[in-house]
Amino acid sequence: MLRRRIVVSLAVVFLSTSSVLVLGIRTVAQEPERVRAIATPATPLPDEAQSSDITHFSFIVYGDTRGRRDGIAIQYEHSLVVDSMIAQIRRLRSTEYPVRFVLQSGDAVVDGRNVPQWNTSFVPLISRVTTEGGIPYFLVPGNHEVTGALIAEAPERQPGLRNYLDAVSVLIPRDGSPRRLSGYPSYAFGYGNTFVLGLDSNIAGDEAQYQWAKGQLEGLDRKRYVNVMAFCHQAPFSSGLHGGANVEPPTVALRERYMPLFRAHHVRALFSGHEHLFEHWVEHYTDPSGPHRMDLIVSGGGGAPLSAYQGEPDLRNYLRANTASQVRLEHLVKPGVEPGSNPYHFVVVRVDNDRLDIEVLGVDWGAGFQPYRSNKLELRDIAR
Repeated sequence: MLRRRIVVSLAVVFLSTSSVLVLGIRTVAQEPERVRAIATPATPLPDEAQSSDITHFSFIVYGDTRGRRDGIAIQYEHSLVVDSMIAQIRRLRSTEYPVRFVLQSGDAVVDGRNVPQWNTSFVPLISRVTTEGGIPYFLVPGNHEVTGALIAEAPERQPGLRNYLDAVSVLIPRDGSPRRLSGYPSYAFGYGNTFVLGLDSNIAGDEAQYQWAKGQLEGLDRKRYVNVMAFCHQAPFSSGLHGGANVEPPTVALRERYMPLFRAHHVRALFSGHEHLFEHWVEHYTDPSGPHRMDLIVSGGGGAPLSAYQGEPDLRNYLRANTASQVRLEHLVKPGVEPGSNPYHFVVVRVDNDRLDIEVLGVDWGAGFQPYRSNKLELRDIAR
């Protein structure tokens, strides 16, 4: 009898885009975990054209919410701020100045590349703002989201940038829309008589972003948009760990490029964070239309470890370079020299036609915070 040798393969591999069959065992390739989107706001902002008649409202500003428990539990210190914010939103809802949106200047989590830090610690809190508070939430990236890389295309930026964009995917203008710089986290929006520009100041030296911002400001209807504001992570002037004698590259770019641009278009206020404290600068300048002021408010008390005053920045070169505009800087509020004198807080900005005023609200043990002899200030120069 002829004996035939039969060779049977002991392993059959079936490859597809979604599964692998090895020795009869089916295994499913796992997609990488993605950051969940923050919930859609219960009351989103209307299209710009539909809100053109609105001249009275409020909005909230704060930043630097990263916490000690990121990736493990909800950000505790940030949750105290969110509780107080939602209470304020509800309190103002039936008034002439309802809160219509929130601006957050970045550093949402410790490491923006880490998906669980977003999904466990940050996104659920902000979804409370958009659902219980019912209002839109606008976040720009800080260095903890996208690293300290100074170039938009830097490989180390991309994982954190993707996670940031996943988190805010239903909140900011879509990529390719007129109010979004394509391929960037830079965007703008208009509501009522107020226009807001959101920048990625980590790459403040980026030419494409600068030209886009310049185009947004040049194309504005200033009869409608009497209040123009901007927000970003780093500040042009500060006196904490990232300021004083320490001049970081984004700060240099903000001073050299964006401050002259903002003066040219009479930007009323620039909100930033990066420093985990509160301070307030005013830039006074003059142009052919007369004297003006720009308020520069640093609000980084959203939950990150608190910091303190380190010293004044050397502004001699900046002032010398802008003598034609008669620039003068006033450090209206200096932070305390101890972290305990700089509480967790947020800022409520009230818009009343072309008048702006702010209220700084400390939370928890900082509830009595009064940076101006009180906690309120109108953003205007008093006639002498």
